[in-house]
Amino acid sequence: MSQGNPHKSPKDDHVGEDGVRYINLYEADDKVYTRRITGFYQKLRRYTGLPLIAGFALLPWLLIDGRPAVLFDLPERKFHILWTTFWPHDGMYLAWLLIISAFLLFTVTVLVGRVWCGFTCPQTVWTQMYIFVEYLCQGDRNKRIKLDAAPWSVSKLLRKGSTFGLWLLIALVTALTFVGYFVPIRDLIGGLLSLDIHPAAAFWVFFFTAATFINAGFLRQQVCKYMCPYARFQSVMYDPDTLTVFYDYVRGEKRGPRKPGDDYKAEGLGDCIDCSWCVQVCPVDIDIRDGLQSECIDCGLCVDACNTVMDKMDYPRGLIRFTTEDSIKHGKAHVLRPRFVGYLMVLLVMISVFVYNLSTRTPLGMEVLRDRGVRMYRISGKDVQNVYTLKINNMDGEPHRYTVEVAGDYPFRVQGYKALEVESGEVFTFPMRVAVERKALKDVETSVTFTVTAIDNDALTTQHTTSFIGPQLRDY
Repeated sequence: MSQGNPHKSPKDDHVGEDGVRYINLYEADDKVYTRRITGFYQKLRRYTGLPLIAGFALLPWLLIDGRPAVLFDLPERKFHILWTTFWPHDGMYLAWLLIISAFLLFTVTVLVGRVWCGFTCPQTVWTQMYIFVEYLCQGDRNKRIKLDAAPWSVSKLLRKGSTFGLWLLIALVTALTFVGYFVPIRDLIGGLLSLDIHPAAAFWVFFFTAATFINAGFLRQQVCKYMCPYARFQSVMYDPDTLTVFYDYVRGEKRGPRKPGDDYKAEGLGDCIDCSWCVQVCPVDIDIRDGLQSECIDCGLCVDACNTVMDKMDYPRGLIRFTTEDSIKHGKAHVLRPRFVGYLMVLLVMISVFVYNLSTRTPLGMEVLRDRGVRMYRISGKDVQNVYTLKINNMDGEPHRYTVEVAGDYPFRVQGYKALEVESGEVFTFPMRVAVERKALKDVETSVTFTVTAIDNDALTTQHTTSFIGPQLRDY
């Protein structure tokens, strides 16, 4: 349930006398027929959605160094993102990115509400495409209602069939594109056309085609209302100064129909003519006049609809608008408030740390394990030796030959190592002896630093420090 405006709306059966809106979770939702509307926010949704769709569709086709620009190669455990290749042990970056995304969402929500849901969420963008297909094939809201109520005919079959056909085409393209982030899309489509596609790839193409078709075609607002967790916890991030869609009940009440030019104020009416356009355009089927509700995705369509009606009635715009609760009640709002500033500061720190670590990341890993056998050191002639196992992980896209150097408080030197070529993605494991003259070694335990450097690229280098064990003085 959600706290609403105490004034009644066309959905009176959902609002109690105490002003609280009650929802029956076991009641089946009626089909939502949205009215097509034009306006600023409808255009803004189009201009924010189209670049996202274009980026999603084109990225798998772009090539960098002969491979897709973005490819999550699970069998090879390589994750190519533009010019960088990540490996499974780089999962820290993914964790950081998810945390940053969460805090970015919190920060934006505190400031401007659920604009992510209303303008850029894939659920919203794909639903918008499917609704546009309905409009092209079946007409606007009233025509679709009449078509669904009419008995089956050739015309109805053609309109419904063309709608489902285009939906299925969009779903198939979506599925191929998504799977193309995990399988090179040229190979995927070539295999599909020649019926020589891998069974796993075929399964996922079928799965995401069906999921997209059902989700954007039929579930739609139920995903936002009942499945999306964001709607459940977004209320804890709102405050009276959060910019979101509000109905100005101070100006709009009392509602009632009237003709243009009527002296409605003399009759005790507000600016709301109770046309219900704000309900008819809502993709989640709520009445914004009931107050702030968890289902509202801040898409702004009700704002465009109301402004259109206000223009026809020659009333001032903004009866429904993006504003804050404090602005409606007190006529002022505060942008810089403790919660928003706190989120923003934490977000900036996390982004700075993430960018620094990513920019200083070296596609070369090394592990050094000292031999922990029965003898922790060896005496060979005039030398004291420790045996280590080195693992060189070449995470670069090219093979390299690596040199290994050791340094410390004593003149350590490497024995028994010859530079070998390590292939891209290979973890090369080998034993290595580190020696120092007995007379030079003065400590039982000291530190030694291994430095691995690519012969053909000095910038490709990494270090690891471990211990070197020597004999007691009485052992000499």
